[in-house]
Amino acid sequence: MRKHRKLLIFTLILTLILTSVLFTGCKTKEQQITKINFIETVHSIFYAPYYAAVNKGFFKEEGLQLEITTAQGSDKAATAVVSGQADIGLQGPETTVYVYKEGKEDYLVNFAQLTKKDGSFLVGKKPEPNFKWENLKGKKIIGGRPGGMPEMTLEYILKEHGLDPKKDVNLVTNLQFTATAGAFMRSDADYVALFEPTASQVESEKGGYIVASVGAAGHDVPYTTFNARKSYIKEHPDIIQHFTNAVYKGMLYVQSHSSKQVAEDIKSFFPDTDIDIITKVIDRYKSIDAWGTTPQMKPADFDALQNVLLNAGEIDSKVDPNVLIDNTFADKAVATIKK
Repeated sequence: MRKHRKLLIFTLILTLILTSVLFTGCKTKEQQITKINFIETVHSIFYAPYYAAVNKGFFKEEGLQLEITTAQGSDKAATAVVSGQADIGLQGPETTVYVYKEGKEDYLVNFAQLTKKDGSFLVGKKPEPNFKWENLKGKKIIGGRPGGMPEMTLEYILKEHGLDPKKDVNLVTNLQFTATAGAFMRSDADYVALFEPTASQVESEKGGYIVASVGAAGHDVPYTTFNARKSYIKEHPDIIQHFTNAVYKGMLYVQSHSSKQVAEDIKSFFPDTDIDIITKVIDRYKSIDAWGTTPQMKPADFDALQNVLLNAGEIDSKVDPNVLIDNTFADKAVATIKK
């Protein structure tokens, strides 16, 4: 009887020890999650691979938790990262050129690319199945913020089609990003350049019709990138690597799954947008090859982006792409993560 009692006591003690170890292990695992103050330029389906990475748990797999805020503009996003209010930003890499040219010692470095084309669409007041850019001569177009990639890309494409943005068209560039769609539907403007899902929502409400893709008419550039301060990357290479891994997993997921499936996966980020519109938008972005297949950046594409900046008069000389690009983390992600 005593032997049985001793055995019972021993079993209880062993159970308590194992339970304690188990909970301690769980606690340790929880403590390994690193919170990242992350800022995105705008909230758009254009960034679907990164939203998929969040909702499919790829960032969590890499030990990261994103605290996401939306800046409503690349300039604001860059300011937040430069000031340290955000650890990592998702914005147009033109901002990294501007910051570097301002002489900032702790400038922004691009470590992963998300999109490789402009994600905006030209919306007109009527359907134009035979649309030609040359037909915009004399028209009133609501564009984007001066100095921002959407506006500069639009102007670059107009010039490539023989139109002077300052003389041949009436470009409106003094409206907030979130106000352009409403202004278009209420005004005498002939066209507006809109990102998704806004473009498709305007179309579904019969407020306008998508007539052309700005991105499809342009060249491949690192249109939207993830970047951080040079010092942050140097001090936290493990975080940057895990972040890039998660982004690449999101890219692979979007490539290998249907638009409908991806739409369902990212729906929580767009609760007020109909699932059919989200699906249509993803289809549209896939059709113009908007997303990169890897997070790696090409110096030649970055150089093409700087041509757009030069054309717009935003810079008077180029920056060596290798100064503002660090492919170390993207290269490693591609080499180690199986497709």
